[in-house]
Amino acid sequence: MFKKSILILAASCMMYSCTTQTENNPFFTEFQTPNGVPPFDQIKLEHYEPAFLKGIEEQNAKIQSIVDNDEAPTFENVIVALDNSSPMLDRVGGVFHNMTEAETTDELTELSIRIAPVLSEHEDNIYLNQGLFKKVNAVYQQKESLGLNSEQQRLLEKKYKEFVRSGANLPADKQARLREINKQLSTLSITFTNNTLNENNAFKLFIDKQEDLAGLPEWFCQSAAEEAKADGQEGKWLFTLHNASRLPFLQYSANRPLREKMYKAYINRGNNNDKNDNKKILSDIISLRLEKARLMGFDCYANFVLDTKMAKNSTTVMDFLNNLWGYALPKAKTEAAELQKLMDKEGKGEKLEAWDWWYYTEKLRKEKFNLEEEDIKPYFKLENVREGAFAVANKLYGITLTKLEGIPVYHPDVEVFEVKANDGSQVGIFYVDYFPRSGKSGGAWMSNYREQQAGVRPLVCNVCSFTKPVGDTPSLLTIDEVETLFHEFGHALHGLLTQCQYKGTSGTNVVRDFVELPSQINEHWATEPEVLKMYAKHYQTGEVIPDSLIEKILKQKTFNQGFMTTELLAAAILDMNLHTLTDTRGIDVVAYEKEAMDRLGLIPQIAPRYRTTYFNHIIGGYEAGYYSYLWANVLDNDAFEAFKEHGIFDKQTADLFRQNVLEKGDSEDPMTLYKNFRGAEPQLDPMLKNRGMK
Repeated sequence: MFKKSILILAASCMMYSCTTQTENNPFFTEFQTPNGVPPFDQIKLEHYEPAFLKGIEEQNAKIQSIVDNDEAPTFENVIVALDNSSPMLDRVGGVFHNMTEAETTDELTELSIRIAPVLSEHEDNIYLNQGLFKKVNAVYQQKESLGLNSEQQRLLEKKYKEFVRSGANLPADKQARLREINKQLSTLSITFTNNTLNENNAFKLFIDKQEDLAGLPEWFCQSAAEEAKADGQEGKWLFTLHNASRLPFLQYSANRPLREKMYKAYINRGNNNDKNDNKKILSDIISLRLEKARLMGFDCYANFVLDTKMAKNSTTVMDFLNNLWGYALPKAKTEAAELQKLMDKEGKGEKLEAWDWWYYTEKLRKEKFNLEEEDIKPYFKLENVREGAFAVANKLYGITLTKLEGIPVYHPDVEVFEVKANDGSQVGIFYVDYFPRSGKSGGAWMSNYREQQAGVRPLVCNVCSFTKPVGDTPSLLTIDEVETLFHEFGHALHGLLTQCQYKGTSGTNVVRDFVELPSQINEHWATEPEVLKMYAKHYQTGEVIPDSLIEKILKQKTFNQGFMTTELLAAAILDMNLHTLTDTRGIDVVAYEKEAMDRLGLIPQIAPRYRTTYFNHIIGGYEAGYYSYLWANVLDNDAFEAFKEHGIFDKQTADLFRQNVLEKGDSEDPMTLYKNFRGAEPQLDPMLKNRGMK
């Protein structure tokens, strides 16, 4: 997942004076560190607010100078000046917004809730500044005669549309209402996300009887014992809703009632009628988004969002999703029938339920392919997998990553690497943070501490929640975690290899339904036999993964893909349904979800990958955009065909992908960039074949 820190910034009388606690504020100047990395060892809680305030003051002054400039409006003195108007806000925002996701505290959460409406107001003050918009519009109206290159044209188009889509052309009364909507949305979104994190952390399944551990691998029990000890319950075993705990529990636990308890706790997050309940919050968000879309002249929020994306409108997206649904659901039903047969063989008279799916899928995997996750995990030591991802990038793009010591970090788990090109020049700095913690949101993402632009190299981070080391046993990844590591590193490559002139067009600043292409194509290398032999080595013996295991891994690539595709599609369709509503009065989001899934014919053994009350993607930038993973899946499968045709490390193909996708950022229309690489628009068939649906 790609996360971008959206700085919605403003001044507020609620905040204390910038003159206090700021004399040594590291955000006030360019970071005085090697490579300009954030000085995490110096940054304190009290530095954030004053830095936001001073950054707002700085940007306001720069914007006023643009407005007051007596020279004729030009691309340089308006558009470029605006693109470069927020250096301090970029510094503090890049750190603050990642910290609130990766290492949050009650104090940080309180600050983000307090500051959100303030930041929202500042963004509105910029985009509703009529003097500034007049300058931007003046440049835009003469765009054909300015002799701009493609990147400059793209940046001008983006900046102009940002103003229009932020209400610059609205009458004063509608602008005032838009400001109120934006403020409310900013705080509701933070509250929703924080409630989900609280729900994740609140559930603790303690087991104190050995027999209740039946089926669970020894390493997993050892990890759970360490978690319980750390929680003050030595002698017990603790299991949580974090992916690295929940998924193995559902996969291996022979205790069906406990599987049910774990599963129901997970799917009911934010839906427990307590202080962390998200139902009313989400219904308010959906209603406010609809009102905003109508203010902007659209019938629904999805069409407002999609107007600037590759898909363009909700009809295109729904046609795409419904087409895939016709392939995915029948395959999922076939898989469910297979699992039921397996259950029937046990003679217990039990009917397949949602909390049985992972458990019997693992049994079926062994029966069909003579393969269990436990057979391959010893070959996927985290450090080896990471080195494998780095080695692939080296072979494709000639870059090397070298670990740096002594770089300030915000947690001991974080490691830092310098990325260099084959000529020795620096590409950027790369941070990794791989293990779950109570202060970290679930899932995995990439973000920036500093974005690339001419003369400035990026600072990029990957944050994940992988299986932790246990005792003398290192972190051993599941195949899904392996692919996630490659996925997030693909986002990182997009952010690192970019070669753009302007911050607003560089790296991952692309439309949402294109941003997952670099990440998802990178997953393909993870399980290529040639690549597996490069990095998959037994953590105890150093033995390279044998051909017999590679063959089994490849044979089961399409295994359970009906389930995987259907739960992903269900979430994407639910997202679109919520955001194509034209009447949200009195909406009960949970009841609406059930109605929507019933209309689809979703079988009860499968829930949407994310249900309404914990669907953080549609709160954090993927609203009316969760379809992007599948849209980009068409692109990445088609794109990888080019590598398969010429060799997975073919230099010419890799250069084409690098030069037309990774380096280009948003400097041209994404379909133009894709066709420049591939020579044609993407085809659906490769994706269907790779998911076992054709």
